[in-house]
Amino acid sequence: MSDESFQPGGHLIVGTYTLSMKCMGDHSPNPKKKERHVKTADLLLYFTFVRLPPVGPLTQKMKIMLQKLMPLALALLTISCHSKPKNDKMAETVVSKTEETKTEKQKKDLSQFETAYFASGCFWCVEAIYESVEGVEEVISGYSGGKEKNPTYKQVSYGKTTHAEAVEVYYDPKVVSFETLVTVFFGSHDPTTLNRQGPDRGAQYRSIAFYKNDSEKQIIEAFIKGLEEAEVYPSKIVTQVKRFKKFYKAEDYHQDYEKLNPGNRYVQQVSVPRLNRFKERFPQLLKKEAH
Repeated sequence: MSDESFQPGGHLIVGTYTLSMKCMGDHSPNPKKKERHVKTADLLLYFTFVRLPPVGPLTQKMKIMLQKLMPLALALLTISCHSKPKNDKMAETVVSKTEETKTEKQKKDLSQFETAYFASGCFWCVEAIYESVEGVEEVISGYSGGKEKNPTYKQVSYGKTTHAEAVEVYYDPKVVSFETLVTVFFGSHDPTTLNRQGPDRGAQYRSIAFYKNDSEKQIIEAFIKGLEEAEVYPSKIVTQVKRFKKFYKAEDYHQDYEKLNPGNRYVQQVSVPRLNRFKERFPQLLKKEAH
């Protein structure tokens, strides 16, 4: 990635990266744009100069984050090319640790914190990512975006509801902004895969950025516009921008699952690699004690 900085209304330089992209085909140059391209082992990547018009006070921060999203967006496509089911049989729960975590969460007074809601695939992965971010006090795994009341994991994971696996993020707005949480959202998953994230397929794994007010909606939409204009992803962003209505907490054994079940195959092969990719791209957002 180029080290050039951004100026409001200026140009974004998308650099060249050598990645194994076996999950996607080559992309031909667009003759309508000024591009220099380099042939890599499996993918044709470009230096693309994209004009980014000012979008208000969010522009400068967004552009800096966009610079970091390009390589991560491409890397996310290499997670898996085959389906690997995630169901109750994979929930190798450590009962004692789960009860301990449940007690700790119940003791916390979270009334002083703001909340934000996101869905971007398996909530085991998403919870671990947000809990590593400075300014985030607590993250709860659960279900949202659907109509059914009190859904269960079995119902949601088998596609029997209209809900998606989601997380409830408790954060201190004096330390971390909603805009940064949106950056974490787009910087830690592939928002271009419809009803799929990595090896998990189905509408329950769709990408949703929830908003509670017009300000949050504008931030999300402005971020998506910036990503699309910069052509950060090779495909169209399919993230739903949806007004938040209701969040249902998932079963206790799903809370802090990635941390409590390091021996689980899904955690080892999907959750931890996804968390580590995020940490590598956004070290400045991490807590000092991030595991």
